[in-house]
Amino acid sequence: MKMNAHLSTTRIITAGLMVAAALALSGCGAGMLVGAGATAGVAVAQERSVGDAVDDAGIELQISEALLKDSEVLFRKVDVEALEGRVLLTGNVSVADDRVKVARIAWKVEGVKEVLNELQITNRGSIVDYLKDGKITTQLRYLMLRDREISDINFTVETVNGTVYLLGLAQNQAELDKLTNHARNINGVVKVISHVRLKNDPRRK
Repeated sequence: MKMNAHLSTTRIITAGLMVAAALALSGCGAGMLVGAGATAGVAVAQERSVGDAVDDAGIELQISEALLKDSEVLFRKVDVEALEGRVLLTGNVSVADDRVKVARIAWKVEGVKEVLNELQITNRGSIVDYLKDGKITTQLRYLMLRDREISDINFTVETVNGTVYLLGLAQNQAELDKLTNHARNINGVVKVISHVRLKNDPRRK
């Protein structure tokens, strides 16, 4: 068991260094190298490839930078998550035009294959709301960690006004069902919206 753990760690470090080295040769800065190395390390344990993980991190960064350039308010209100080129947008915006604008900004980034626009049009978003949502996300993450039949590293969880959004890759339908049921049974959850794909989903190719 210790030997396997050591090999796994070695592979993670090696993969991270390889990606960092490749980026160094292409002229990327030191900050980018550290981020890429960390992303690669996590990706080794995930279902997506190291290359996809690095690409997704780049997509998230570019969308966030574009949002900040357009509007500091939108930058603060919108959360961006990417998985194999699929971009999930969550958060609160005040008007429908902003919801459309954010989606357009996301589509302009190279590598984006799909935009999952889950932005809510509402003026909610007080500290109390954020705390409640944060509590739900934390509880779900805890349940995922405790459940040995769920590989929590493959999933992203976002909670907005009691709605839980799931993005990720499930090993099978049973794992996805367990994850969804955990989310639904948490106090304060209004509904669960899943954008999770199965590992063998043909759309991943």
